[in-house]
Amino acid sequence: MDVVTFGETMVLFTPESTGLMRYAHTYTRKFGGSETNFAIGLARLGHSVGWISRVGNDELGKAMLSFVRGEGVDTSCVRLDPDAPTGLYFKEIRNASDVNVYYYRKGSAASRMTAADLDEAYLAQARYLFVSGITPALSESCREMVFEAIRMAKASGLTVVFDPNLRKKLWTEEQARETLLAIAAQSDIILPGLSEGTFLFGETDPVKLGERFLSLGAKIVVLKLGEKGAHYFTPEENLHIPGFHVEQMVDPVGAGDGFAAGFVSGLLDGLPLPEAVKRANAVGAIVTMVNGDVEGLPERSDLKRFVESPGEEVMR
Repeated sequence: MDVVTFGETMVLFTPESTGLMRYAHTYTRKFGGSETNFAIGLARLGHSVGWISRVGNDELGKAMLSFVRGEGVDTSCVRLDPDAPTGLYFKEIRNASDVNVYYYRKGSAASRMTAADLDEAYLAQARYLFVSGITPALSESCREMVFEAIRMAKASGLTVVFDPNLRKKLWTEEQARETLLAIAAQSDIILPGLSEGTFLFGETDPVKLGERFLSLGAKIVVLKLGEKGAHYFTPEENLHIPGFHVEQMVDPVGAGDGFAAGFVSGLLDGLPLPEAVKRANAVGAIVTMVNGDVEGLPERSDLKRFVESPGEEVMR
């Protein structure tokens, strides 16, 4: 196994029409969650990845498992919970620059995850553990699970990759800041967005933010700057890597997960840091061109074509 991750994935309903959701009558059903977006992104790029979670023992949960497994992600450590439902969320696309997400996840099966859902032997076979800041916000037991997973990963020599993935709707700002900083302090690689860095440190300058994250003990920090690309930092160097121009952004949700998948894929392939960040920028850009959390995640041929001819349409 190259990478293991864990967390909640939900059933996504998106109106077939744009504008206010109150006027929508028909919806498409898909699946989305930061960790499985990331996992599917890696699987499409040819890497071996496993996902740990709980889903409801209901038709939606079973459909989700079938979908994720069908995308090449190992789901052998996903449990069917007979006493809690699979979480739902709705994505309202008013226009390309105004997207709202509404969650119906309280009391979901995934929110009942505990450290007992972790298999230390399963984790030990991987090279990387990917942690999202969404999971500790779901419940106290999920928070405990995150820190136990990091402990297990470090005991087995895994590299811990952390995406803060701030979701202010899930907890108070004080809880979020305290927990995300505590996780960051135990992570080897941190992938924050500019707004997340500002939230955590009250700083807007990218270079100063990179230095603040490094001061927590990380070996690598990659600060995501949206269409401007990303800026990576190590104790020895830092460099801005330009992003890719996208003529028409269709749906920005999931771009950060694609970025993380592209970056870790680059590390797994042994690319130098600038090239790994460039790959991350490319995958993130491609994701914004397609409606849906995972539908735009590229395979290697798509990625190669986009990087070599970014102005041309990516064939699917």
